[in-house]
Amino acid sequence: MTRRARWWLGAALAAATPAVGLLVAALCKPLPAALAPGLRPSGAIALLDRHGVRVSSVRADDGTRARYVPLAELSSATRSALLAAEDARFASHPGVDPLAVARALGQAIAQRRIVSGASTLTQQLARTVAPHPRTLLGKLDEMALALRIEASLSKDAILEAYVNLVTFGPGVRGIDAASRAYFDKPASELSLAESAALAALPRGPSWYDPRRHADRLARRRDRVLDRMEARGLASHEDAARARLEPIRVSAAAPPGDAPHFTRALLAGQLDAAAGVARAHPAEIETTLDRELQRRAERLARDAVADLDGLHASAAAAVVLENATGEVLAWVGSPDALDRRALGANDGVLAQRQPGSALKPFVYELAFERLGWTAATLVPDVELALPNPDGTSYVPHDYDRRWHGPVRVREALGSSYNVPAVFTADRLGPAALLERLHALGFASLGDEAEHYGAALALGDGEVRLVDLAAAYATLARGGLALPVRAVRAVDGLRRARPEPARVLDETATRMVVDVLADASARRASFGDASVLDLPFPAAVKTGTSKGFRDNVAVGFTHEVTVAVWVGNFDGSPMQGVSGVAGAGPLLRELLLAATPERRAEPLALGGSGTTSATICPLSGLRAGPACPHAHGEAFADGRAPAGTCTMHALVRVDRANGLLAGPRCRDADVEARVVEVYPAAWDGWARAAGRPRAPEASSPRCPAPQGAAPTAPRVTFPPRGSSFALDPALGSGQTLALRAETPAGTRTVRFVVDGAASPPVTAPFVWPWPLCAGAHQASVEADGVRSDVVAFAVE
Repeated sequence: MTRRARWWLGAALAAATPAVGLLVAALCKPLPAALAPGLRPSGAIALLDRHGVRVSSVRADDGTRARYVPLAELSSATRSALLAAEDARFASHPGVDPLAVARALGQAIAQRRIVSGASTLTQQLARTVAPHPRTLLGKLDEMALALRIEASLSKDAILEAYVNLVTFGPGVRGIDAASRAYFDKPASELSLAESAALAALPRGPSWYDPRRHADRLARRRDRVLDRMEARGLASHEDAARARLEPIRVSAAAPPGDAPHFTRALLAGQLDAAAGVARAHPAEIETTLDRELQRRAERLARDAVADLDGLHASAAAAVVLENATGEVLAWVGSPDALDRRALGANDGVLAQRQPGSALKPFVYELAFERLGWTAATLVPDVELALPNPDGTSYVPHDYDRRWHGPVRVREALGSSYNVPAVFTADRLGPAALLERLHALGFASLGDEAEHYGAALALGDGEVRLVDLAAAYATLARGGLALPVRAVRAVDGLRRARPEPARVLDETATRMVVDVLADASARRASFGDASVLDLPFPAAVKTGTSKGFRDNVAVGFTHEVTVAVWVGNFDGSPMQGVSGVAGAGPLLRELLLAATPERRAEPLALGGSGTTSATICPLSGLRAGPACPHAHGEAFADGRAPAGTCTMHALVRVDRANGLLAGPRCRDADVEARVVEVYPAAWDGWARAAGRPRAPEASSPRCPAPQGAAPTAPRVTFPPRGSSFALDPALGSGQTLALRAETPAGTRTVRFVVDGAASPPVTAPFVWPWPLCAGAHQASVEADGVRSDVVAFAVE
């Protein structure tokens, strides 16, 4: 072989060596996982409201806005623009373009600097899925991976991966996400000018950012159009018109609505939406009403502002559609970005004490299990229930007063605590807890003994969304539905579940009738309050211990609204009750959620009920001595058979107001209506100044002597009870001893450990100074002493 031939052979081998090396490297490289056949890259999830209006969007796993689009949905003009901008010989090269490489080398030698990178579209895809350092070795690695990609995928698959994976702007991945971000339309609807503009972006996403550098992008777009025209990919006329089209960029998308709802939905914290996040759909049609959602967010902010100075920094609300259980609005906090108020917390899912908001379910169960009615009398007098540790639980009403015998309608409407605890004790805490579990209060996870009868007052933590769902069950007449947040996923409609009966229908209607009765809550809330609405609505409030939580729940025939006001750090508000804190927000949301202020009646009537005229004091049928009477609804067969025995007509001597005997002249006597109470309530009636019959006869014309008096008794403390001194209160702590006496008793003396008290008059209550130890107490009236009651103080 001649010297010249050996030189040409060496030159050929030297030229071939890099190519062979690239081929070997390509054969050794695995295909990146992001390009696996059939794998669809994760994209952003668009959340729509029930009317198809955008509520918010959730970015893809890598934090970008991204939406997958099949290549077939892109117009030929868009595909041509991409190839003209980045890789005109895409169809003919094997992943690396030798002509482009040669041109780049020639330019680098001539100008002594790198002028062109010679990257093909496939190389850009390789750089996207497997980033590498900007060095010669990195470039060679990119070229080898491009060859591997071309050997594994079709040209269409490569182009489809490119348009969905390459960056088209800051935080924007894929051409469809870019089209929606900049032109507010899907990529399938791009014009020629818009296609050329988007095709220009991957070369420099920040340099050509349409919102900051529209002039640069316009120049780059026109060069792409020139290339398309030169290669016959666009006609001269079409390209000329496209150059004249201004780049009109849509306004940046506003922050998404319902941030807490979005997070709860995608995290699977709503049962109806479980698994949605894992499926990673492109579009979810939610149940939200966007306009109501925005109004609810504004109202929550206003509610907290109105409580300025009372240490209330947070509010939450949820609105459900009764017919379907669908969420119409969900406000987790007034401002999710308010770190000071811990606004990232979701008050709809937070576990808080509901206070009196559980009382309707206590009375519904009593109607169902005990045969009670809204007219049943329950005691609102001092009540002491034994605790498992030997101490006594003594509930008190909000106003710190006793109201004597009250009907269930008054007890529930005015939210008296003592009757509710009495009722829960009659039912048994285990039965009540079982019913609350059936209603969906899964957060009440302790044993019934832990809560005791105090469960009736919300002595346990529940979620606001569960409270709303339980009240929606009342609104549906006792039928339960799961809370729903999703209507459709990627166009596939979700089936509606069938309702399940949880509460007795007639008992539920009776409870709803009480909750909708403004007169029933007048004693506690006054003649006009924020709970009085211009359409039929059932409402209830609750305040937890120490004013830490306010809740208010209400429903019309159509919707249920539940509201919470408080502080996420658990600190108490300054004397803010449920009606003052959560009540105004409940009212505004019920008004907002009731279109044109129309709501169907919450009627109690129907099969299974009847009505009767009763005495409001006794709950029995009104008699001739009853000064007032009104209608009451009853379940069939439960209307009272007896006539009122708590009103009586007595003859009174006009001259002295004492009982008149038969010898009094009619002209000197007047008939007076008095109230007659059982012994258990007689002490309360005296203290309250109720109109009782005179205890003495007129000396001018004495009434016949009655039966001999019975023995007095100690009614508090209960026998065997135990009390504890509070070290924080120091000295001066007392225990209120209470006695029940025969009619006519003027004074009594309490005897504790052999020491007698001074004379005590009605209502026969004496504050005994507390001291540690075992004690015995009795009471003496008119020379008759009661049995001894033993109790202890620790």
